[in-house]
Amino acid sequence: MTDYGVLANLLVIFTVSIAVVFVFHQFRLPSIAGFLVAGALIGPHGLNLISDIGTVQVLAEIGIVLLLFTIGIEFSLVQLASMRRLTLLAAPIHVGGVLLIVWLGAMLVGLSWQQGMFWGFLFSLSSTAIVLKTLAERGESDSIHGRATIGILVFQDLAVVPMMLLTPILASQSDGGGLAILFTLGKSVLVVLLVIAAAWYVVPKLLGHIVRSRNRELFLLTIIVSCLGIAWLTTLGGISLALGAFIAGLVISESEYSHQAMAEVLPFRDSFNSLFFVSIGILMDWRVLFAHPLPVAGLLVTILLVKFIAGAGGVLLAKIPPRSAIMVGIALAQVGEFSFLLAQQGQESGFLRGDPYQVFLAVSVLSMIVTPFLMQWSPHLARRAEAWQRLRHWLPSRTTAHVLQTEGKQIRMKDHVIIAGYGLNGRNLVRVLGDTEIQYLALDLDGDTVNREAKHGVPVYYGDATNPNVLRHMKIEDAKVLVVATSDPFITRRTVQVAKGLNPKLHIVVRTRYLRDLEELHQLGADDVVPEEFGTSIEIFSLVLRTYKLPQDFVTQKAEQVRREGYALLRRSESPEFANHPRGETLTDAEVETCRIDDDSPAGGKTLAEIALLPRTGASVIAWTRAGVTQANPSENTRLMAGDMVVLLGSRAQIRQAMVLLVQMSAK
Repeated sequence: MTDYGVLANLLVIFTVSIAVVFVFHQFRLPSIAGFLVAGALIGPHGLNLISDIGTVQVLAEIGIVLLLFTIGIEFSLVQLASMRRLTLLAAPIHVGGVLLIVWLGAMLVGLSWQQGMFWGFLFSLSSTAIVLKTLAERGESDSIHGRATIGILVFQDLAVVPMMLLTPILASQSDGGGLAILFTLGKSVLVVLLVIAAAWYVVPKLLGHIVRSRNRELFLLTIIVSCLGIAWLTTLGGISLALGAFIAGLVISESEYSHQAMAEVLPFRDSFNSLFFVSIGILMDWRVLFAHPLPVAGLLVTILLVKFIAGAGGVLLAKIPPRSAIMVGIALAQVGEFSFLLAQQGQESGFLRGDPYQVFLAVSVLSMIVTPFLMQWSPHLARRAEAWQRLRHWLPSRTTAHVLQTEGKQIRMKDHVIIAGYGLNGRNLVRVLGDTEIQYLALDLDGDTVNREAKHGVPVYYGDATNPNVLRHMKIEDAKVLVVATSDPFITRRTVQVAKGLNPKLHIVVRTRYLRDLEELHQLGADDVVPEEFGTSIEIFSLVLRTYKLPQDFVTQKAEQVRREGYALLRRSESPEFANHPRGETLTDAEVETCRIDDDSPAGGKTLAEIALLPRTGASVIAWTRAGVTQANPSENTRLMAGDMVVLLGSRAQIRQAMVLLVQMSAK
């Protein structure tokens, strides 16, 4: 008969987790703490509702693998190289500082130096899973303190390898001493380098072939196999499975498929990740708290303070602003999940037996439980500490803005254009945006197009615009305009709906095939809708009129009239009550247009008084922009230069004459 024990355990875990996390959400408490509490409730030391803890821990390990994989995708090698000061200075200070203080404390209480070193290993590591999850939930992964925290966590994960190799040597269970550890480390480095080199060569080419198949399921399976395969291969060199997954993510991060890969894996990561937090809570024996309340409480407070001081001090020496340094110290104050792996090895080596092991578990789990709360309060604590004048007197006086301007980080786009669909319309728009120096990002699901344009330096990425995670990677929260230029009606509607939900202030321009789609797209959140049949109709009657030899001016006038009347219906931003405004007729005659002064423009080098636009055309210059700075109501002595943008006010005919004067004709 089929055994459904695993299914029953998962059902219990998720049911209890839903209830606990919902209660935590009602009180605005972090969901991670809810998962930890849920694990403690259903564990063997609580209600004992789980029969097979081993299976749960295996599934939880998959969650850690997927978490580190997605972090690797987001954490590109360019970013990693730009954080070398943190990796080479702040991270060693944090790990070494905690290890030294714990070692001295252990010596004071009568432990051997080997035991003190091992306890230092345990408490020098922080929880990558909990911290990264909390940073992601708070949207702080790309902040200064977020990047600093992630850099130190990566260093800690790398440090796990020599710690695990040193533990049996400290326990005198390994023959060969220093030569043995050097040999093992050398083998680990060699295996990892071989895996990375092979993956870097194979994975991008493999993904390129998979993308050409246009099969989403095949793409997802390839990403999962790449993640688990590279992670497993690195374990052959003694590297942890989770760190191997991080390396796999780094391999994919340098390809144009990284955003879509991230979006595909996220649902699986979040589901399995919750199992990890529950599994940590299951380990908690609440009876230890009642049997040893003072040692547990004292050790917990001591560890939090020691790790906070070491973390904040390390990043301060790396010239990170005090406010960010305090938030980094708080984020790194807990004990990490890799410490449990070391603790298990310590049990086998004889370092941890009986009550000390349970005390370690109690302190570790409690530190994980309080971490989301501390990180939630850390901005308030940091602001108060930064306001302390004595602190600011002797700490580095670098501001967050200064760091963002001076450190070599990836470009943070703001007020940019996102183009969904890189067909003919998308390419034409990209060409114009490039000429006007407006920042943009483009998305497309054609792998060949993405590869071709990427070679020419065009920021086109492979990704599904209907996926909110892909749009977040495109910085949609900071974007100004989204242009949906796809030919698929479903993708168009879904993209508009998702994008408006992520950024209600986003101005959305949509290309569609038919006028009948106007109302629905406006209801979904589109601001401007441009039907193809509308533009086609203008081109058709223009060709017909030219065939009958009608004057070109008459054809242009009719085309502009239709466009003016038609686009009033196409724009949702057009106020329906405006036509009844008492000044409606006067205002509808007035239009505002911009004109760029090019290198060969006859207006270049001349003042507004010399050009005399108003007396010659009737149009007024109401503003001008130079080098990104806009000035309203410029004086007549303002001299126009190449690259300036001039804002004109007048009727359509007046503006047309003014543009001809500025761009085409020589000044008289």
